[in-house]
Amino acid sequence: MSSAHRDLASALLAVDRRHRPVNVGLAAQLACLLEVSAPKPGNVSPGRHFADLRYEDFLASALAIGEPLAAAGEHGVGETVRHAIEATAQWSRSNTNLGIVLLFAPLARAASLAQADGSLQEKVRDVLAATTVDDARQAYAAIRLASPGGLDRANAQDVSTEPTMTLVEVMRLAAHRDTVASEYATGFEVTFGMAVPALERARRAELSWDDAVVETFLTILAAVPDTHIGRRSGAALAADVSTRAGAVLAAGGVRSDAGRRALDEFDRELRDERNSGNPGTTADLTAAALFVVLLGGGYEGQRSKVKGQKLGQS
Repeated sequence: MSSAHRDLASALLAVDRRHRPVNVGLAAQLACLLEVSAPKPGNVSPGRHFADLRYEDFLASALAIGEPLAAAGEHGVGETVRHAIEATAQWSRSNTNLGIVLLFAPLARAASLAQADGSLQEKVRDVLAATTVDDARQAYAAIRLASPGGLDRANAQDVSTEPTMTLVEVMRLAAHRDTVASEYATGFEVTFGMAVPALERARRAELSWDDAVVETFLTILAAVPDTHIGRRSGAALAADVSTRAGAVLAAGGVRSDAGRRALDEFDRELRDERNSGNPGTTADLTAAALFVVLLGGGYEGQRSKVKGQKLGQS
């Protein structure tokens, strides 16, 4: 993303800090652009494409979800997910952002509805608790449309059927095998408890956005085995990839020459024709952290105002 585009996005986000719907949509778009533009190991980034997905596909998908996410306060979580995936399908034939959309939808609704009487995480928990069977039905339709790879059949409430439980209830059933579902079950524990603090630390240390995103990604991956890898290639590989991420951080990560060499080697190790080592869920969680920080006014390098501060305050 060029400096001119970054400056424009910054100016647009600076128009209003009170979470107007248009700014929720802009924050969602910018979060996706910053996430995919950073050279995260094993993922698509500028000049690093997959056989079936290119960097441009993610750019188009990022722009596509802006309007649906801006309207999140007017619709249920499931409907927002469906609208965003339908909008994405107009621009991409492959699944570029299902995990991101599932994470962004409750965050966007919480930010759009928030008043000055609670933190964003508290509002997210309220939004999740209020989900309905129709939310699950709409989310299932979105998942079927996106057709994510490596999706196993569930013993109960499978996405190929019509759900009979609320969205948060069906996510709890899947929490043991999918970290995005686990975020619904735990009130976004990884996003708020680990990913957002890691991103804020990196920005306070004056790392560039690219480096801050990569460091946040490595921090999450080292602590939470990637369930996208687990589904596609097995738990053993997912655990090994987490161990390797920890080793890259121990070598200095983006903050040292040795760490950058280790990072480049790690990236090469993760790439094959099947993308079997692609930490896609970790990328989704990194995007969620970016979204939260941007909603809190963090683009200009400010400390995020979302966590630990009442929403709606300047």
